[in-house]
Amino acid sequence: MAAQHVERRGVLYLIVCAAPPARDALVLVKLAQGVGWEVCVIATPSARSFIDLPALEGATGHPVRSDYKQPDDPDVLPPPDAIAVAPATFNTINKWAAGISDTLALGLLTEAIGKRLPVVALPFVNAAQAEHPAFQRSIEQLRKEGIRMLYGPDVLELHEPGTGSQRVALYPWRMILDALEPQDDS
Repeated sequence: MAAQHVERRGVLYLIVCAAPPARDALVLVKLAQGVGWEVCVIATPSARSFIDLPALEGATGHPVRSDYKQPDDPDVLPPPDAIAVAPATFNTINKWAAGISDTLALGLLTEAIGKRLPVVALPFVNAAQAEHPAFQRSIEQLRKEGIRMLYGPDVLELHEPGTGSQRVALYPWRMILDALEPQDDS
């Protein structure tokens, strides 16, 4: 049986935030690699306790980064061609929309707007957080900036506070890859 040839798509940065689906980030890594992406993982500082660091580093062949490097140090990751934020948390979405870059993940996301990189985000928030006016404004603001924000009742049903761990299996990882496909503007 001949090996299937997968066309190389470029480098995808997966920014992982601290929410229950983060423990399954390897799902997106493998799906993305299967369609030709080279994947690098950036975890928010809080997400590091959610992820399987050795498994992600082994699968990607890159270190998982969380902290800024020293200005004169070379970057250990290739530059991104696209970014996926999954799971995107209430905190990250609101800070990103406000232009706050107090972590490496947020620094990359705030720069991505100016660099005009394709960015797809799939929030994982509970129903109470989703009602906060700042969150609604942040979703709208990021969409205005060209971010593909996968959010709404047709994407992932909101859950009650304290029940997120019970909803992990419903997180639609594949939807992120579909949203990274070029859009038909006709």
